[in-house]
Amino acid sequence: MLVVGPIQSNCYILGCERTRQAAVIDPGGDVDKILMALARENLRCVYIINTHGHFDHSAGNKRLKEVTGAQLVIHRADAPMIMHQAASGGMWGMKVENSPAPDRYVEEGEFITFDDISLKVLHTPGHSGGGISLLTDRMVFVGDSLFAGSIGRTDFPGGDYEALLRHVREKIFPLGDDVVIYPGHGPKTTVGRERKTNPFFV
Repeated sequence: MLVVGPIQSNCYILGCERTRQAAVIDPGGDVDKILMALARENLRCVYIINTHGHFDHSAGNKRLKEVTGAQLVIHRADAPMIMHQAASGGMWGMKVENSPAPDRYVEEGEFITFDDISLKVLHTPGHSGGGISLLTDRMVFVGDSLFAGSIGRTDFPGGDYEALLRHVREKIFPLGDDVVIYPGHGPKTTVGRERKTNPFFV
């Protein structure tokens, strides 16, 4: 996990120990830091995955893709956001480059697979219309759907408070209490901890 960009977003690098191929999840900025981490672990980025289209999770798409040649993956509903994120970043007073067009769109139930790693896509809209979570080996990367003790904002365009709560209850909580949650901001947590103590669900 790397904390990147001015909004302190979590970027995750998930690598195959056998072949050293990797996916970078949510490169929200500080691409040099991401590239250094890849080099340090001798990993080759083959996928760039955006859990959703907000610029603090995708601002590094363009440069990271230029350097690595990796495939860019996102849910179709959020693709327009990343290709026009210079404007949204500007509204926050930040200089952000528009992302290239995605190479692949993913939907509920699909898998993103590279070597020994397979990520199952769970469509978890609410924070945005195209939010996805990625499940593998008792770990789930949830973007801004769920945080330790909180949930993602739903007051941005495409947000839906009731949908967010419903999708967390229906798709994240049934994964099992021991599953580790890796959120888009803040510390990791577990399904059990959030199911039992998160004030939005108890």
